[in-house]
Amino acid sequence: MSPLSPGITGEKSVAVTIENTAIAMGSGTLRVFATPAMIALCEGCCAESVEALLDSGVTSVGTKVDIEHLAASPMGASILCKSKLVAVDNRRLDFEVEVYDNVGLIGKGKHTRFTVDADRFVQKTYAKLEK
Repeated sequence: MSPLSPGITGEKSVAVTIENTAIAMGSGTLRVFATPAMIALCEGCCAESVEALLDSGVTSVGTKVDIEHLAASPMGASILCKSKLVAVDNRRLDFEVEVYDNVGLIGKGKHTRFTVDADRFVQKTYAKLEK
C-alpha cells in the first residue's frame, strides 16, 4: 500500500516582503502579495507535504494550478497556505489549497502534481537542449 493517500495535509508560510510583491514580480504595479508568489507558495506547500513519503530518487512536479486570488495582502502580512491531498491516481496527486493572511482567506483552489524519477526527468528535460 502506498504511503500516499488522500488526507495528507501540509502548511507553509511566508511574510510579504518587497521580493514577493506584484511590482517586484512583474505581475502588477502595487506593493501587495503577488499572485505568482501565491501560486509558488501553494506549489511548495503541496510538494513539501508529500516529499518525505516518496521513495528515494522520486520527487513530484507541478503540472496544473487553478487558484483564485481573492484579496490583497500588504507588505508585512503573514501568509499561510494549507494543503490537503484529495486524490491519488497512480502518479497523479490532486490537492486542494487555501491561503490566508492575518485577516482571513485570500486564496483557494486546486493543484495537481505528478511523481517522477528525478534523475530520469532531469536527463529527459536537458536532452531537449541537445537537439
